[in-house]
Amino acid sequence: MNFCKWVLIILMVSVVKPQITDGVSEISQQFLEFAKKEEVFKWMVGIRRKIHENPELGFQEYETSKLIRAQLDHLGISYKHPVAVTGVVGFIGSGEPPFVALRADMDALPLQEMVEWEHKSKVLGKMHACGHDSHVTMLLGAAKILANHTHLLKGTVVLVFQPAEEGGGGAKVVVDSGSLENVKAIFGLHVSPQQPLGQVFARSGAVMAGGGVFEAVISGKGGHAAIPQHSIDPILAASNVVVSLQHLVSREADPLDSQVVTVAKFQGGGAFNVIPDAVTIGGTFRAFSKETFMQLKQRIEEVIVGQATVHRCNATIKFGSKDKPFFPATINDAGLHKFFQKVAGNTLGTNNVKEMSPLMASEDFSFYQEVIPGYFYFIGLKNDKNEKSHSLHSPCFKLNEDVLPYGAAMQASLAVTYLLESQSQDFERKDEL
Repeated sequence: MNFCKWVLIILMVSVVKPQITDGVSEISQQFLEFAKKEEVFKWMVGIRRKIHENPELGFQEYETSKLIRAQLDHLGISYKHPVAVTGVVGFIGSGEPPFVALRADMDALPLQEMVEWEHKSKVLGKMHACGHDSHVTMLLGAAKILANHTHLLKGTVVLVFQPAEEGGGGAKVVVDSGSLENVKAIFGLHVSPQQPLGQVFARSGAVMAGGGVFEAVISGKGGHAAIPQHSIDPILAASNVVVSLQHLVSREADPLDSQVVTVAKFQGGGAFNVIPDAVTIGGTFRAFSKETFMQLKQRIEEVIVGQATVHRCNATIKFGSKDKPFFPATINDAGLHKFFQKVAGNTLGTNNVKEMSPLMASEDFSFYQEVIPGYFYFIGLKNDKNEKSHSLHSPCFKLNEDVLPYGAAMQASLAVTYLLESQSQDFERKDEL
């Protein structure tokens, strides 16, 4: 390439790039204004309340899926269904590369709602206590924004409505379905009740830990509580197992390598004067690296078997299952981190883009990140009122619906900007050739 051609290319890029940057900033702000329009906001609130009133557990989200498909039909957006049993994958744009994906999880939790309001869950023992009803609504809101700005879509946005995030690993089933073939990046969000409304929180690298579950049955020999010498007490053995498991982190783990082992299930016996034949314990373990995670799994098994043997009992252990797979750690792509900060700053203002610390919670969005560069972030919903903010997974969790326009605009902005920048990069590469 001769000198004159290089000069021409540099001049063209220097002119085009600022225009793209300025245009994207305006687009992001327009998206937020659009999402805050009274008719759009009321539409999103109506959708969210319908989903909230009719919560469905993982891989059972049939009515939620039906509602999503009806809204996509209304917006004129094509989709694939069923994906991963109840999931829906929509497509909006040119139908050509590049492809960028936006994800929302759909499932509720097996909790009885304790919040008294007009749109309380109508299903006994089930509740949207993790905000997934709002995630679906915000993705539909993003779809509405995109459907009204299709001229900006220089590629294809893939809308992933995913089932069974709460332990079911629905993301892995979506990946295995092949529905995300050719997708170059994926973005997901989660509401955060402890953080202020209108702010987003994220980081590069490890965001959330990998997680797994275990269950062990410790068997002995039952008998009368008055003559323990004739029994082999599984409650005593299980109690020592629980105590010993706590030492795995406090005495074996590197203090700078965050790990968690929690026993949350302990079942055994039904009478105060009878030693049972067996006790069942179960819990979860978490770590940020695969190596640490597998080491922790090995030691959990060794401790349970060893302590049971010391107390003359037998132990059988199960780790995870087809319905509850191990979740990898959620690791945000470094390149997408800079991209996210820029887009979030354009949409919400740079002062509302915050760095977060890693969390020991787990999220099956990590299955996408194992095969596609991915980015996961949190969006605050705490209002200025003096109301107590209940945590996620609480039966008293209450969503501030004012968060809906912010999430919808953020997701739409991320998708459109990614496609525009991909086009700009393709332009530069072609000119270099």
